[in-house]
Amino acid sequence: MKTDYSFQPARINATRAQQLRAEVEAFHNEYCAVLDTNNVELWPNFFTEDGLYRITSRENADLGLLVGLVYAEGRNMMHDRAVAIGRTQMFAPRHTLHLVSNIRIVDEANGVIEAEANFLLVQTLIEGPSTVHLAGKYYDRFVREGDRLLLKERQVIHDTEILATDLVYPV
Repeated sequence: MKTDYSFQPARINATRAQQLRAEVEAFHNEYCAVLDTNNVELWPNFFTEDGLYRITSRENADLGLLVGLVYAEGRNMMHDRAVAIGRTQMFAPRHTLHLVSNIRIVDEANGVIEAEANFLLVQTLIEGPSTVHLAGKYYDRFVREGDRLLLKERQVIHDTEILATDLVYPV
């Protein structure tokens, strides 16, 4: 598990990084489409069976304190979370919009692709304005299963200091 979230120079050939960046970008497009269309129960399918998903503040990550605001280990745990969100909404209806940019391939070794990307999560309450819900960075480890990329690990490190109390949806 990655514990140092400071800048790491890329350790991969530029041509290979460009090829992988296109694949990772396609992954993000599908991942965000599922979340932005409120198909949260499909979200666990983007992870390996033993995948790890964690949301941590930048401050905690910088201190090496990876206490997650949200923590899910394994697809089954993610599935439970997704079903709970999808079937028991106890909060105001909303739309979300995930924006992912600056995808960067850091390394590829032993079948694992390390990548980083910036994200911005915009939320629009049905009867309210659009607001920035969360901003930060994804630190990902992808593996291939068949012909598709899956997340072995997604560390969501958020820069947003004041969090909404309804941070329940996957980022």
